[in-house]
Order: sequence, then structure tokens, then C-alpha cells
Amino acid sequence: MTKQDAIQMFEEKKVRTVWDDQQEKWFFSIIDVIEILTDTDRPRKYWNDLKVKLKKNGSELSDFIGQLKMKSSDGKYYKTDVADTEQLFRLVQSIPSPKAEPFKLWLAQIASERLDEMHDPELTIDRALEQYLKLGYSESWINQRLKSIEIRKELTDEWRSRGLKEGMHFAVLTDIITKTWAGKTAKEYKMLKGLKKENLRDNMTNTELILNMLAEASTKDISQAVNPESFEHSKKVAKQGGNVAKVALDELEAQTGKRVVTAANSKTVLSGNLSNQDPNVIDPKSIT
Repeated sequence: MTKQDAIQMFEEKKVRTVWDDQQEKWFFSIIDVIEILTDTDRPRKYWNDLKVKLKKNGSELSDFIGQLKMKSSDGKYYKTDVADTEQLFRLVQSIPSPKAEPFKLWLAQIASERLDEMHDPELTIDRALEQYLKLGYSESWINQRLKSIEIRKELTDEWRSRGLKEGMHFAVLTDIITKTWAGKTAKEYKMLKGLKKENLRDNMTNTELILNMLAEASTKDISQAVNPESFEHSKKVAKQGGNVAKVALDELEAQTGKRVVTAANSKTVLSGNLSNQDPNVIDPKSIT
């Protein structure tokens, strides 16, 4: 199953979901849905009791519930009971809640939007733009962020065409690129910005985004030019691509006397100060 993890929002509350490309279905965390509908602080117990009740009433719904690994609050992945849209509609009917009807309308909208996006990929970009605007990001930053998504996809497509695997291969190559141009692995970069589970690119300044895009686009272009035949060769290409952005970073810092890689994060973005952030000033004597 080709899966795509996502977080959906219902009335500002998170619902963990997974999209299955083969079945063309969303799968939703039942625990998250129950917590939203019931406002209980023990959704797992509620779900266990509900399963017993359903069986007593002759319902076979719980027998067809599957499990998928989803990220928990501790950042780790655990098997979680999930339901597809049809199953969830039936399940919601078994939960007395004033939120049931609004939730079913939301559920139908989520399913419809995904099918629309499959037929018209531009809708995905439009909806991403809308979400970023609602969060308060500036239009200039959003334009850079959406472009970075496109460039990242082009790079990962290139890696796939070389037989590289998502997960460990992609993570290693990404770390090489980031370490080369920014001087930090992705984990170290997130630590600098005080992030845990947040997306690193959503917390970059305009300049950081541009240099990261340059590094990833350069890696893709070099890979297409030299046709690496192994993972080890692709690691060298990743370093070469990252170095293109490193050269630009060094020149920019020399000209401005300011550091590019900063601790600025989305809180700065949403306060309207990110694009004008004045990070730690570089000591001119340290520039070589």
C-alpha cells in the first residue's frame, strides 16, 4: 500500500489520517474522532466499550476495523485502529454527539476534496495557499514555500528513478544536502529553531528557503547530468548540490555581515517579522 500521512483539522482539532493510493481511500484514526465527538479524556476506553456494545447489538462493524501505524504524541509510530470514510460514517451514527452532523459534513468534504485533487493537482496548491494564508504567513513567504514543495518533489522523483528508497536513503541524502549548505543536519537544524514535530521548511526564513531550494535543485540537476548508479555515488552528488548553495550562503554572509541560518521559526513568521529578521551579526574578523 502506498501511503501518505496527513493531519486533518476539524474545528481546530487534529485527526490523524492516511491516504491509500491503491484503494483511493482515506483512513482515519478512530481514537482521534472519538475524542473530538465525545470530549472524553479517555477515548481508548470509550472505543473499547463501544466495540462491546456494537457486538451486543449485532453490528459487525468493529470486526472489519483495520490498523495502521500512525505518529503518536511522543513522535513515535504505533498501530492505531483506523476506519475508511464509509466505516466512519457508520461509526459516527453510533456516537451520541451534537458534533455528529457537522463532523459528517466535514468528512464528506475531505473525501470529495481528495478526489478533486487527484483529477486536478493544481487544487492541492490552491488549498495549501489558502491554509498558509489562514495561518498568517506573508504572500512572499508562501510563494517561496510552494515553490520549495515543487523542487523537493522533482528531487525525490529523481532519486526514485535511480532506484533509491524512501525512508533511510532519502533521509541520509537530505541530511547530506542540509549539512553541506547549512552546516547542520535536519535534526540539528530543527533543534536550533526549537522545533520538535514541526516541519522544518515551514520554519525557514525566505533566504533559508531559497538556499535550500538551490541546494535541492542543484542536486537534482547534477544527478541528471552524471547519472549516479549507486547510493554511494548519489551521496557524493548530494554533497555537490549542497555545496552550490553553500557558496552562495558564504558570499551572502560576507556581503551582509549577517548569518543566514538562524533560530527564527514560525512564531517569528506569524508575528510578521521573519522576512526582516536580523539574526546574530557575524564578526567581520571571522569572515575568511
